[in-house]
Amino acid sequence: MKRSAFDIHTWKYDLWYDKNPAVYVSELEAIRELMPSKVAHNSIEVGVGTGRFASELGITYGLDPSAEMLKIAVSRKVECIKGVGEALPVKGSSMKLALMVTSLCFMDAGKALEEAYRILDPEGFLIVAFVERNSLLGEKYRKKASESSFYKNIEFHTTEEVLSMLKEYGFEDLHIRQTLFKSLDRIQDVEKPEKDFGKSSFVVIRARSIKYE
Repeated sequence: MKRSAFDIHTWKYDLWYDKNPAVYVSELEAIRELMPSKVAHNSIEVGVGTGRFASELGITYGLDPSAEMLKIAVSRKVECIKGVGEALPVKGSSMKLALMVTSLCFMDAGKALEEAYRILDPEGFLIVAFVERNSLLGEKYRKKASESSFYKNIEFHTTEEVLSMLKEYGFEDLHIRQTLFKSLDRIQDVEKPEKDFGKSSFVVIRARSIKYE
């Protein structure tokens, strides 16, 4: 079986967060602002990677297709499941919270959001954090995609596209935060997240899986 870039370059991926601590904490703080006041035991990060976010945010389960990534996530006390976001091996309406951090662009977005809606209980939370396609960082990543181990053949999204897809797949009550207002090499201190979008590279959206009988 062909190994993915995430299996081959696992430590390179994880080390990036140690080399960019202010960026990492800025992203965490933007997500934290939209987290429910109490994270339930039945919570999952889809595309958990090495568990950097799930472990800090108190997320119980982490799903990822990369076995090497999951080994590190396990060491960070995340209960791991090998799988993909488009076909979650999780019972319907069984989760209170689903989190996706910079992972939607690696998946079939429609199928992943449909699956997230399926596994969330009525009025469960979905938090999607992503690099805005037309931002400073989004444009940089797209230009370098062909040379990158991680960003080949992926689809970045605009905030408007993500908002539209969330509504299409049954999500309501949308709230937005943004951070990373400068180029990454200029971010030396943790940034305070702001509401709305359009000024930054990293956007976080919280939605509710409203289900009508």
